Amino acid sequence: MIYLIPTPIGNLEDITLRAIRLLKEVDLILAEDTRTSQKLLNHYEINTPMQSFHMFNEHKKVSKFVTQVIHGKSIALISDAGTPGISDPGYLLVSEALKEDIKVQCLPGATALIPALLQSGLPVDRFSFEGFLPTKKGRQSRLIKMAEEIRTLVFYESPHKLLKTLRQMVPYFGSNRKVAVVREISKKFESNFRGNLQAACEFFEQNPPKGEFVIVVEGLKRK
Repeated sequence: MIYLIPTPIGNLEDITLRAIRLLKEVDLILAEDTRTSQKLLNHYEINTPMQSFHMFNEHKKVSKFVTQVIHGKSIALISDAGTPGISDPGYLLVSEALKEDIKVQCLPGATALIPALLQSGLPVDRFSFEGFLPTKKGRQSRLIKMAEEIRTLVFYESPHKLLKTLRQMVPYFGSNRKVAVVREISKKFESNFRGNLQAACEFFEQNPPKGEFVIVVEGLKRK
């Protein structure tokens, strides 16, 4: 059995009792960054063996872990924060496991996109999660395509690229397009900016971004 187990995105209390139990019961935990995950495991006195599994080694290691499950071991996959597979490693392991008829379960739990969306004040009946924009190739074409999207758009962004991304959105989405920028969800310094894209650019020019961000952008309004 392979379990995909969401971990807190900030506050260590944001984890389910079932997640804690399974992390104690499985034979092995695969973690994106073992140093980061060790803090969580120590907090809940979880002593299960742990190995690294991230975007730089997953192709080399996936067959090894699938083989271990075939031979009877149970494995839990966690990311640094949130639900594994959402802009984090997870898809490849699930795909290869299902090819071998291995049972995979994903527990419900923490993810940054839903809290950001719900507190944005923008329509939530239909939305499109875009994750991180391409770093270089394909970035402009993605923005052009998204500019015509009528659903609310949700993006992840790092602090050093936030202002650049907001500025790049302006010519495609329009300076008056509504946006919510949510920082450090569930952490001590969580904050929210709500306004339009132009105001967001001006705000973060004056307030250098720190922490991790979710950008929620209003969909195109049809006339």
